[in-house]
Amino acid sequence: MDIREIRGLSDEKLRDQLEDLKEALFNLRFQKAFGQLEDPNAIRRARKDVARVETVLRERQTQKEGTNG
Repeated sequence: MDIREIRGLSDEKLRDQLEDLKEALFNLRFQKAFGQLEDPNAIRRARKDVARVETVLRERQTQKEGTNG
């Protein structure tokens, strides 16, 4: 997922996306534990996607706090 795509989403959609990404990461970890993971880089990509979404949400939260405070 590209950062430009992430920044274009609303806060609500970002939260939904974050939930989906965390679930996908959970499933990838299970696949790895059972030896069924075909792409070992998938876990790394999923973790980075989660981090990107969390970063954008945090940036927006600090912007709101800065304008309100």
